[in-house]
Amino acid sequence: QVQLVESGGGSVQAGGSLRLSCTASGGRLGGWVMAWFRQRQDNEREGIAVIDSNGLARVAKSVQGRFSISDHINTNTLYLQMNNLSSEDTAIYYCAANTRGFSSFHASHYEYWGQGTQVTVSS
Repeated sequence: QVQLVESGGGSVQAGGSLRLSCTASGGRLGGWVMAWFRQRQDNEREGIAVIDSNGLARVAKSVQGRFSISDHINTNTLYLQMNNLSSEDTAIYYCAANTRGFSSFHASHYEYWGQGTQVTVSS
C-alpha cells in the first residue's frame, strides 16, 4: 500500500520561502512519476511541478522561476522548494504518485495522493 505524507506547510509573509516534503512508503519513489498539485479555494486541483523516473523535472508556467521540484531517492522523499511567495500561492498542496510511468500535470493520471498541507501567504 503506497502512502504519501506531506510536511512543511505553514504561514509565511509575501516574498518568503517554504520547502515542502513528501515522504513515500510502500514502494520506491524513484520508479514513479511524482508531482505536486495545489488547490486554491473554490478552484480545481492544479498541477504545478512534475518529476519523472529519469529525474526530468517540469514546472507549470504559473510558478516558473520561483518553484522547483526535486527528489532524494535514498530517503524516498519528494521536495517542492517555493521562493518569492505571494498571496496567490495560498492553497492546500498535495503530492501525488503515478506508478504507470508517464509524466503529466493532470490529476486524473495520479493514483496515490497525500493528505495535503496548507500554505498560507500573507501580504
